Amino acid sequence: MLVMGSVRAPFGVRGWVRVQSYMDPPENLMDYPVWSLSSLDGVEEYPVQDSRLHGRWIVAKLEGVEDRDAALALLGRDILIPRERLPKTAENEYYWQDLVGLEVMNCQGIVLGQVDHLLATGANDVLVLRNGRERLIPFIASVVLEVKMDKRQIMVDWDEDF
Repeated sequence: MLVMGSVRAPFGVRGWVRVQSYMDPPENLMDYPVWSLSSLDGVEEYPVQDSRLHGRWIVAKLEGVEDRDAALALLGRDILIPRERLPKTAENEYYWQDLVGLEVMNCQGIVLGQVDHLLATGANDVLVLRNGRERLIPFIASVVLEVKMDKRQIMVDWDEDF
């Protein structure tokens, strides 16, 4: 399962929720008729009765969520999609989740850290590394030289002191 969005707030009083999509484009999340939401007990499935774009958000009506209190109970839950339902990535395209945990090494063979998460800045995506300190590296072709999924490694042209 990959995290493809999260429930951010209730929307109205009839059980609708406001959702942040992590997909590109964001409305692709509406292509999935059933959303699996994280919970303390694991994962709960919610068929999507209706959904639409509302500004930069998606608003959705989930089956069984009938009022604002029920929508509030879903606040903060991740929306998970099984990997097998996602489209295949093209060459040199990756789901962010697949990059988390990879070791990042520069051209001099120095390990800069492991990918903790990624940020979307608008201009380009950014790898956030942890290795005693936080390090930000732009995920662009001139910096990221190679992603070796089989070795769980990313090679970058990045100075150790940056």
